[in-house]
Amino acid sequence: MIRSMTGFAALTRDNDQATVGGSVKSGYHLFLDLQLRLPHALADREAALRSKVQGRLVRGRVELAVSLQWRQAPVPDVVLNLPVAQALAAAMAEARAEGIVEGAMSPGDLLRVPQVLSVRDRLAEAGETPAAVAGLLDEAVDAALAQLEALRKEEGRHLAADLTARRDSLAGWLSRLVAAAEAGRSALETRLLERARTLAHDLPGDPAALAQEVVRVAARSDIAEEVTRFQAHLQHWQVLTDGPEACGRKLDFLLQEMNREVNTMGSKADGLVVTELIIDAKAELERMREQVQNVE
Repeated sequence: MIRSMTGFAALTRDNDQATVGGSVKSGYHLFLDLQLRLPHALADREAALRSKVQGRLVRGRVELAVSLQWRQAPVPDVVLNLPVAQALAAAMAEARAEGIVEGAMSPGDLLRVPQVLSVRDRLAEAGETPAAVAGLLDEAVDAALAQLEALRKEEGRHLAADLTARRDSLAGWLSRLVAAAEAGRSALETRLLERARTLAHDLPGDPAALAQEVVRVAARSDIAEEVTRFQAHLQHWQVLTDGPEACGRKLDFLLQEMNREVNTMGSKADGLVVTELIIDAKAELERMREQVQNVE
């Protein structure tokens, strides 16, 4: 099946605890290149999200960004860094002993040292995402991925229509090439026979053997094998595009094989018309290759 690698989707889901948003965009890449951007509070869900995306997309550079907004005020936790506080108290005691400062250390002294006290949002620092929020996250990401897949399939239908038309044009081109190659082979054989008869008047030899050699030389321009393989490639193309699996990489490889056959036919077949047809085919294959670069 032909699906595009380009698309974008963004959705949000919310409940009484939080609002979770998920946006996903994709573009061309030879393999699946997944980039995730998650809030710290949802960091424990990264592995599950990666697995989710990898289960639905095969190729492309995919960027998944998740946002989280709590709908309830976070409960603060005030944490005392006891070793730092004790070290600070000891330093203050030494300073008093040396007469540098006077009086006991006050709470204000602690607050002026950033390392002593830290204030954290309990929800944002939780080690495990709450089940209700995890469910919102899964819903938002699933919906965004579904929307992205729908867009990639829709664009894929346009790509498929264009590539199918070009494939059909190559089938017609092949028929014209076969006719032109046969005409070129016959013309080559005729020229060689005429030249052989001219030389026979001046050089001794067996005319029958010379004629056989001419036929063998002309036979080297036969492209029947290449035509058969090219036809097989066209049929394989149809099988791949009609199948359910992602086929972009296989189509790209198939185009390389088709281009190789065209080059071989161009080197073997004879005639000006053949040359023109080979140029046309190579140009069409290059246009198809550019389109296939965006197929998953």
